[in-house]
Amino acid sequence: MPTRTARTAWTGSLQEGSGRVELASSGVGTYEVSFPKRAADDAGGTTSPEELVAAAHSSCFAMQLSANVAEAGGTPQSLDVSADVSLGPDKERGGFKVTGIALTVRGRVDGLDEDGFRKAAEAAKVGCPISKALAAVETITLDAALT
Repeated sequence: MPTRTARTAWTGSLQEGSGRVELASSGVGTYEVSFPKRAADDAGGTTSPEELVAAAHSSCFAMQLSANVAEAGGTPQSLDVSADVSLGPDKERGGFKVTGIALTVRGRVDGLDEDGFRKAAEAAKVGCPISKALAAVETITLDAALT
């Protein structure tokens, strides 16, 4: 499997500085980052490591769930996945850490009932590669339902 690359160019201090993160492998874009906007309720047009983790987790989860649904005998028609990644203080080590991730999925699936869908979603929650990479996150919740 290939390796994917992102690059960040940062100038200045944490509070006054800013950076640009480039999705180098795909070339799809370069995005502004800043710590004050990272810690603010309004992102003000910048992204953050947490938003990028949320993008990675939601897309990985969707792919894994699609595979799990098929393995369980279903056919996924559509999956709408969101990941909410929370940043908070790290009381043990200082600084900050990802304190939780809330996955929400709504699906239209042929051939599986609600219970079968939830089982496939739970398996995707622990089985997708990004979930495995995020195993140190204390709380990852899942809300899965058919529509």
